[in-house]
Amino acid sequence: QVPLKPGRSLMDWIRLTKSGKDLTGLKGRLLEVTEDELSKHNKKEDCWICIRGFVYNVTPYMEYHPGGEDELMKAAGTDGTDLFDQVHRWVNYESMLKECLVGRMAVKAIAVPKGELLLRILLFLHQIPVDEIVIIILVVLSELLTLCLVFKSNNYDWFQTDSLITIVIYTKQKDMNADLVIVDCQDKQLRGEIIMDDHSYLVEVDLDHAVSEDVAVNIAEKVGKVEIILKKKDNVHWKNLGQPSEGHNTFIKRTDRGLFYRKCKLVSKTEVTHDTKLFCLMLPKGTHLRVPTGQHVYLKHIIAGTEVVKPYTPVLPFLPLDFQEPPCHDGVHIYLMIKIYSHGLFTQALDHLQIGDYISVSNPEGNFKKSQVQISEELLLLAGGTGFTPMVKLLNFALTEVSCLRTVKLIFFNKTEDDILWRNQLEQLALKDERFEVQFILSQPSKDWVGKQGKISPSLLSEFAKRSRRDSKVLICICGPAPFTEQGVQ
Repeated sequence: QVPLKPGRSLMDWIRLTKSGKDLTGLKGRLLEVTEDELSKHNKKEDCWICIRGFVYNVTPYMEYHPGGEDELMKAAGTDGTDLFDQVHRWVNYESMLKECLVGRMAVKAIAVPKGELLLRILLFLHQIPVDEIVIIILVVLSELLTLCLVFKSNNYDWFQTDSLITIVIYTKQKDMNADLVIVDCQDKQLRGEIIMDDHSYLVEVDLDHAVSEDVAVNIAEKVGKVEIILKKKDNVHWKNLGQPSEGHNTFIKRTDRGLFYRKCKLVSKTEVTHDTKLFCLMLPKGTHLRVPTGQHVYLKHIIAGTEVVKPYTPVLPFLPLDFQEPPCHDGVHIYLMIKIYSHGLFTQALDHLQIGDYISVSNPEGNFKKSQVQISEELLLLAGGTGFTPMVKLLNFALTEVSCLRTVKLIFFNKTEDDILWRNQLEQLALKDERFEVQFILSQPSKDWVGKQGKISPSLLSEFAKRSRRDSKVLICICGPAPFTEQGVQ
């Protein structure tokens, strides 16, 4: 993020969009935009961007964009969908930019007469040796066969007893586990999503009859079989599972699937530091969801009539000090450690939530793989402020379940002593487990501070980020504000 000028906050942007001002310069007209026309609008004072087939005039939004004008200009006059998805596909751009809508991209029709198309194919094949043509055909057939097998292998069955409905999904994934299965069942609407790397398989139906809120998930890890078990409300024989939705029985990329939200109840809110609180959210009764280590969720809240979305990484309710066995997941609560900014629109809205209020929580997102930790001998964690949050579950996983790790070191950067999150717990953990070491570094210390001071820098890192052995396999994880992360990576 970049510093914004005064009067250029998210709330200021929402006010501007509701002021009635013509933000497109088209006086309410919607255009069909050609690629040629789009490419002409590629300057800061005249900037159009296409996202998923819709064109927006983002010129008035330039000074309000948290990522800065340069980031928007990367997509000026072009289709910015891929860039948008890489950086923040979670942002509800339709709501944020609805007053900037110029129109839809024109569909480019290419008509080739059948005879001419056949001639082109023959000419193309004529230039390729016969053996290469055979290879091309085999590759195409192989791809088609793989695609068929993928869809075939992700089919599902269902069966019933007098009291239960069991849906069985055959993933054929040997490393299938409960973290990869997300189920939501409310008001006869069943949605079960199975995560398989960067794809997901979906079962989504409007059930034939009512079921209770109790949902169970069983997994046969060795064969990748997933069972979703529902309790019938009435002892009746079902003729069908239900009416399938549009996305039912599909296996597609997760980025194409879109985010799914459910409403979670705020059950507690406790102070961690002077400006940071631990929020405990309770999942609905018909939901099975576990957020894997290193992944995050999105919170969605309507502020002044506009949907605002922000990402947060769930933490544990506390740092366990006993690592004899893996922590049990209660499967009911999500804990979020959130810094409340005095001028932060979203965090102020969160802080004003009362116990018992609801907020929308998305499915987990992220690419972090625990296997990266499992093959490491040393783990180095660099955290800046609330960049500590993804380190909590990672610390717990590393010290509990990774036997090959010799050392785990956390270098925790903050402004002042009062800003250090869970300082006592971290110090207790360092005393309890000889593999773990924590180093606090302050950029604005008091005169009484006797520890290290400064900001992230080559000299500070070279002092602490040392291998214990020359050939050690080291994994370094870093999280914090964008400048902190960029400098740390450099």
